[in-house]
Amino acid sequence: MILASASPLPLILSVLAALAYLLPAALMHRMSVRSAHAWVAVAWLLQGILLVSGLLGEPPHFGFAPALSVTAWLVAAVYAIESLIYPQLPTRWTLSTIGAAAVLLAYMFPGGPMSPSTSVWLPLHLAFGIACYGLFGIAVVHAWFMNHAEKRIRQGKDSQSGLPLLTLERLTYRFVAAGFVLLSATLVVGMLFGEVVYGHAWRWDHKTVFSVLSWLTFAVLLVGRTGFGWRGKRAATMLYTGSAFLLLAYVGSRFVMEIVLSRTP
Repeated sequence: MILASASPLPLILSVLAALAYLLPAALMHRMSVRSAHAWVAVAWLLQGILLVSGLLGEPPHFGFAPALSVTAWLVAAVYAIESLIYPQLPTRWTLSTIGAAAVLLAYMFPGGPMSPSTSVWLPLHLAFGIACYGLFGIAVVHAWFMNHAEKRIRQGKDSQSGLPLLTLERLTYRFVAAGFVLLSATLVVGMLFGEVVYGHAWRWDHKTVFSVLSWLTFAVLLVGRTGFGWRGKRAATMLYTGSAFLLLAYVGSRFVMEIVLSRTP
């Protein structure tokens, strides 16, 4: 459901952040790379302020759209750090467009207020879960770059990847491995300490089923890659499938609760 804020400040910050993301994307052929990076940095900071204000507000709010916004924010942060380590990595303005859409979506659908009785451990649990989204999100972005580069190479064109394919592939699956570790920790915490974190024991609801399916998919992917040398389209398909399951686990279930059923869990 859409929750209108009593203060115009969130709307102003959301519009400014979206414009700061979109401006370099719209003017990418007429704006220097340095100026474009500066605009994206401003947008990223404004988006961070909005996310913190939502999570630390009175009462704190969270839902499917803020979860997507945090994911986009983390992906942008990781990509910016990578660009410093690998300057040849090309700027991808599609990410700026996604960032702008995520900011506006989070304003329109800020989620529901968290219960005052919420455990102090729940925000930490959410942080681990959202970090998983960010790591797998950047892995999906890298896999798309890799597949696009491979396709261009087969067509006899410049790959435009900015990095050797093997380097891009290693980066992709390092993010997958790191995300898998965090996802495993998140599931273990939910399984062993569910009553402390959620106020109820572990239960097999839609979120749990999709989370476990995601974990199994990534486990098969990592075993297949390490033990059987899976690469290319097969490995990328497994990555996309596991990420889709993970997206359905929290964002999908919250979307149904908030938008389809018009109630907050």
